[in-house]
Amino acid sequence: MKKLGKIYLILVLLFLYVPIFVLIVFSFNETKSRSVFSGFTLDWYKRLFHNRIIISSLVNTIIIAVLASVISTVLGTLASIGIYHMKKVPKAIVMNITNMPIINPEIVTGVSLMLLFVFFSARMNLEFGFTTLLIAHITFDVPYVILNVMPKFAQMNPHIFEAAQDLGCSPVKAFRKVILPEIMPGVISGFLMSFTYSLDDFVISYFTSGSTSQTLPITIYSMTRRKVSPEINALSTLIFIAVVIILIVKNAVETRTARKNNSGGGE
Repeated sequence: MKKLGKIYLILVLLFLYVPIFVLIVFSFNETKSRSVFSGFTLDWYKRLFHNRIIISSLVNTIIIAVLASVISTVLGTLASIGIYHMKKVPKAIVMNITNMPIINPEIVTGVSLMLLFVFFSARMNLEFGFTTLLIAHITFDVPYVILNVMPKFAQMNPHIFEAAQDLGCSPVKAFRKVILPEIMPGVISGFLMSFTYSLDDFVISYFTSGSTSQTLPITIYSMTRRKVSPEINALSTLIFIAVVIILIVKNAVETRTARKNNSGGGE
């Protein structure tokens, strides 16, 4: 049974990652062929960095991802504090409402936000573009922050905040010195998850973007509709590497925190 389990795991990993590795290999292909590797070259990466449309979309995507992640991390952390101090029934109701954007199909969220922005655009001169994209990304990022921060509150001693105040800390100082370090792993995880989802999002961004501001997934989609260029392989390779680095950093932070907690508990 163990051998069958290992074989099954290997097959699943091959099914998931072989296409990605093929894409990476052909991003260095000398010709535009997607079936024959003619020789090694870095020309597609050079062309990629000289493509103004892709670079503009990449910069726009990173700016939106960073801003949305920072704002949603702040809002999600504050919301988690409020939810944690609620009574059992209201907390359960609010958590279910908070989890709806995660469970809800992206196309429903995208169309709903589009209709909302159309409603406001007719009354407040709100144009589809950077602002609507940022609001949309914050909307679906906040629940992921709450999802990561809330378990840290559950693991924390419920009386630690009061104990800090009894020892002379003001409420703000007690939060900054005592509560924030306890929930920081969840805050960092929420930020990284928000950043990753913002970089990756296509459906919601497609419905809430405008002609003046587009994200990288939308630009790639537009390019693939006309002709698949090896530049897309190069771009996808760089995105894959960036996501892997983010995941490694996230796991390293969590491992380091777990070791500190274990060493502290051993003392």
